[in-house]
Parts: sequence; structure tokens; C-alpha cells
Amino acid sequence: MGLLDEYYLPGLHVQEHAIDVPLDWTGHVPGQGFNGPSTTLFYRVVDAPEKIHAELPLLIFLQGGPGGAGPRPLSPQSDGWIAEAIKHFRVVLPDQRGTGRSARVDSNTIGAMDAAEGAHYLKHFLADSIVRDFEHLRRTQFAGSRWVSLGQSYGGFLTLTYLSLFPDALTASFTTGGIPHVPADATEVYEHTFPRMERKTEQFYARYPQDRARLAVLADRLSADPLPLPNGDPLTVERLQTIGSSFGMKPSFERVHWLLDEAFAAGDGSASASSPISDEFLRGVESATASHPLYWPLQEFIYANGELERPIDWAAQRVRDTMPRFSTDARPLLLTGEAVFPWMFEQEKQLKPFRGAVETMMQDTRFGVIYDEGQLARNEVPLRAAVYFDDMYVDSSLSLDTLSRIGNACAWVTNEFEHDGVHGATVFRRLFDEACANGDLQAMF
Repeated sequence: MGLLDEYYLPGLHVQEHAIDVPLDWTGHVPGQGFNGPSTTLFYRVVDAPEKIHAELPLLIFLQGGPGGAGPRPLSPQSDGWIAEAIKHFRVVLPDQRGTGRSARVDSNTIGAMDAAEGAHYLKHFLADSIVRDFEHLRRTQFAGSRWVSLGQSYGGFLTLTYLSLFPDALTASFTTGGIPHVPADATEVYEHTFPRMERKTEQFYARYPQDRARLAVLADRLSADPLPLPNGDPLTVERLQTIGSSFGMKPSFERVHWLLDEAFAAGDGSASASSPISDEFLRGVESATASHPLYWPLQEFIYANGELERPIDWAAQRVRDTMPRFSTDARPLLLTGEAVFPWMFEQEKQLKPFRGAVETMMQDTRFGVIYDEGQLARNEVPLRAAVYFDDMYVDSSLSLDTLSRIGNACAWVTNEFEHDGVHGATVFRRLFDEACANGDLQAMF
């Protein structure tokens, strides 16, 4: 398809491209021709306007998710790492398959399939396929030039897949809040992260004690009579609890506090069992708990590596069921973080069409291989990882255990940032400066 468009944003030169890649990589090799069904991989290349004719090395950004499209920058500073990256690199921003402009997958796509067909289809949108897409892109559109990768959150998972499958493609890798535990086990992940969700809720209540009462009143009201959100989904206690998903970001406590501040419509807005719940609050909850179409359907399958000993079988729900303090009846009400539950596919309009496919995948044990532990142990590609000590989504102790078994890996452990730290001006610059000082990028600069 070649170049689709070229234009400028404030402080950025942008080119838009798209290529075809196999829907199913089985039997195909990145960089070579292929037959059979295909899908589209869309990507942008961004440069500093003053450097568009410079021969700069390439950096590919591996977006978080799953199911997340690449950044849509407003300026170099709107996503802090970009301002630093374009000083040194041409930056490649792909939309992972099924997201953004890469043949987007949503409820309409899956709604036309039965459960088995939908499950088979969705398995093509996991890390083994995503990384092969990127490797095909590198070999066919960038003349096979080795590139640097920067992986945020799930992008760190993709980084380890890239290092497992195609280590020769990479000069160096950076990850921010995204080193998974290898060997992967979804149940283990939630056994670590649910206690973190509890601590985050306790910290929130300690900072804003008035919100404990607000959430208790809301939960009591909704347990008796769920209210419709503007899109028609029911606001149940379970969905109310998921406003805690933002607690892994900054300034999430404040965002949730101000959301709850306008929950009650009568009088001065104080918590009241008799006050109507405000339309503003319902709009805010809908927005705060909405997600990308593939985010929840694929959430637990990012931990599926090859042939599993047992099905994933709703790992987060199974762990939650062992912790009565997360019950919808418990007070104070605990909020939940990055965890997917069966009720979502019963209550949420955009997820209902995925229900059969996801249920089928939850009982499956055969997935693509995403990690090669032997290759990771032999790894020679410099890997620098920002590990956030208090990360609610990716447990730091599990990340450090993995990094201890990856060759040429180095961790920077900090509690200065939450899971989204890369979007500021500091994290990528520090990792890059450390890599330069260590000679990791000597061949490029």
C-alpha cells in the first residue's frame, strides 16, 4: 500500500503507511511472500521536522494493552518520551493488529462468528502474531535494519517475545512497567495484584476519607437497584468497583475523588441514601470504565504461552472468589484494578458479542509460543527495564525474578512513578542516557 499520507503536527513530521500481513502466521516467514487470508498493519513514522533528511536509527514503540493502538501525539511533549526519542531516532508507531487503523476488530467483527470461530480468530491477535507482524515490517519496509524497541506495559511482554523469537532484529530494548513473569501464569499474577488493589483502595480512603461513605452509599443503592448508564449498560456494584482500574496511574486518586464528588444530585451533593445519583456521575463512570474492544477479551490470554497445563478458566475471578473482602456486599467497598470478570460479558453491550469466544478460549490449553526461556537466558541484546516498585498491574517482585534470568538485562527500580511513568519526560531519558553511558548503543551513535 505504501505511503498513505504525510503531514506535520506541532513539532513533528508524520508519515502514514500500511502493509498487508498474514492473518495466520502458521507456515509463513516474516519478510517473505505469503498466500491466504491477510490483515492490515498500519503504522506511522514520526521525526523531528529539522531531521527528516537525517540518517537516524529506528526506534519501534510497542504499545501497552492488550488491544491498544499506537499513540496519537498532539506534540512531542504530549507523550513525554517522544520528545526525547525524536532527538535520536526515527520513531515507528504501529497500531497492533486489530487496533486503530490496523483492520480494527470490535463487537461487529466477532458478532458475526460463532463461539468456536470467534475463539480461533481471536487467538491470531496475541503476541506471537503481533511480533511477527513487526518483524515482517522491519524486513520489508526498512531494508532489514536493526532497530531499538521501547515497550510500555504490555509492550514489555511483546519485547520478551521479540527477544525470544527474533533477537537479531534488535540493537537494544527498553521496557517501562512491562516485564512479565516467565514462566507465565495468570493465576499467579492475580494472587500478587489483588492484594495491591486492596492496598491502593486503603491508600485512597486514607487520603479522601469522605469517599469511603460515598462509595458505601452508592454500593448500597446499586445493589438494590442498578442504574442505566448513558449507553444503556447497567451500573452494578461490580462495575462501580472497576473505577479502581485507574489506581495504577497518576493522578488517579484525584480523578476518582472528583468523580465521586459529583455523585449525588440533591442538596449540597453530600452522600445521601435518598439523593438521586447525578447524570454527570453516570457519564463519568461510563467513560472511566470503558475500554478498547480487545482489551478485556484478550486480557488473560496474554499470559498463555504454548501448551498450558490447565485452562486459564477466568483466573482473576477464581482468585477474587478466595478473597471475600472484595465482595460487592463488603464495606468498606474495595475497588478492583486491571482484572477481567465473566459478568463483563453479560452486562456490557460492547463485550456481549465476545462472550462465546472468550468462554471457549478460557477452556483452551493450546496457544502460540511467546517466550523461549533458553533464548532469554542466552540473550545478548541490551535490555534496560524501568520497574515500578508499587506497580498495581505488573508485580515488581515477579518482574525482577524474570529479569534475574535474562541475559544482559538491567533493572532500574523506582517508586517515583506509577505504571504510566513513561508518558512523562523523565523515564525514557534516564534509560536512554544509561544505555549510552554503558555503550549499549555504541554501534548506532
